[in-house]
Amino acid sequence: MIRVGCCGFPKGRAACFQHFPLVEVQQTFYKPPRPETARRWREEAPSDFVFTLKAWQLITHPPTSPTYRRSGVSIPADQRDRYGGFRPTPEVLAAWERTREIALALQAPIVVFQCPASFTPTPENVAAMRGFFGAIDRAGLRFAWEPRGPWPDDLIAALCRDLDLIHCVDPFVRPPVTRGVAYFRLHGIGGYGYRFTDADLEQVLEWCRPFEMACVLFNNISMWEDGLRMKAKATSPWQTVASPL
Repeated sequence: MIRVGCCGFPKGRAACFQHFPLVEVQQTFYKPPRPETARRWREEAPSDFVFTLKAWQLITHPPTSPTYRRSGVSIPADQRDRYGGFRPTPEVLAAWERTREIALALQAPIVVFQCPASFTPTPENVAAMRGFFGAIDRAGLRFAWEPRGPWPDDLIAALCRDLDLIHCVDPFVRPPVTRGVAYFRLHGIGGYGYRFTDADLEQVLEWCRPFEMACVLFNNISMWEDGLRMKAKATSPWQTVASPL
């Protein structure tokens, strides 16, 4: 089964609900909406529509990241070591509780933890991941982890196995090391301005075939158009977009 959608709402929510079976909410990464807002989105969407969402960047990214500029969150200099990098601090754990609250309001089955390239496979970072994922209440949610940088496959596989994570990838950059559920984020070959060809989309379908479930999220300049083309290609006897995750 494959579900196709966009990273964020490239058009109005009603149009996205009409044309796609899935969306990955981006607002939760920068500044999570109020729970009542998330519940309203859930009520507006069809019953079989699926939301996934990115975890709040206070969990994964340091306050020095330029992405904080869009958050409206100001972290005092003497407190910056309490945020990001999966540090199991009270501040990071509180950020998870806010993310979890929104995920439950959206009835989202998967939360995506996207890491910056600066989050490298040091012993400290590995220990922080183990501490964080071992401490939080998952509330029945599945987690997709998108590492960047020089993470070796064997370490990724070990962490995904031990911490029950889906290895989230851009399949044009590297294949995932986990099986069962694929979570593909297509950022554009060479950058956001890339428009996927029909041959590219056929290749994505081939990469989806070994998995029981595949989420294919477009995150490029033509995400709407490319997503619709992908959705059309994905309707075949071995796939369906009718059932929820």
